[in-house]
Amino acid sequence: MSYNLPDYAILHSDKQTDYAVWQPDKTYIVLGRSNRITDDSVYMEKATEDGVEIYKRPSGGEAVVLSPDMLVISVKLPVENPLKTHQYFRLINNSIIDALHKSGISDVHQKGISDISIGFKKILGSSIYRKEKTVFYHAVLNISGSVAIISRYLKHPSKEPDYRKGRDHAEFVTSLRQEGYNTAPEDLKKALAESLKALVSLPPK
Repeated sequence: MSYNLPDYAILHSDKQTDYAVWQPDKTYIVLGRSNRITDDSVYMEKATEDGVEIYKRPSGGEAVVLSPDMLVISVKLPVENPLKTHQYFRLINNSIIDALHKSGISDVHQKGISDISIGFKKILGSSIYRKEKTVFYHAVLNISGSVAIISRYLKHPSKEPDYRKGRDHAEFVTSLRQEGYNTAPEDLKKALAESLKALVSLPPK
């Protein structure tokens, strides 16, 4: 199914810069650009049995699960003197890390090319889509989602960051709640929105 979740409007709007922080209304599976429903990324029989909708986003990366226990962060930036993709990941992830720190969440770092972790466990994965002079970033932050739901629908990815070291989902992924943080989603939304608003007001890079 073609990608038409809420941040689709940001990607295709006439605005040069924009952002959104939103909570999925139910569980979805979103494939990366190179993933296919027929490949080895998703346990299709389980997704079909549970009636989970599957979408395909324009950006790269591996398949992800979205649920109401997560926040999706979307950022659109113009580019005049393009940075390399990993530099955009660093720029936007640093803004998110700053918001998490201000919310009292510590030991948060960027890991791999585009993840954010608490210690050595992933709490956020992100991907980027570049089109002409636009960079579109979106990420999934796990607030309180059970890792079991990820293990139910997603197989071990074909590509993984170096710090994963072959760990399965249960050993690799965590949530803010699992790490002892009970920050309300609305408070996190506010902190992230403030940080991203400052980011998108920066001059084009």
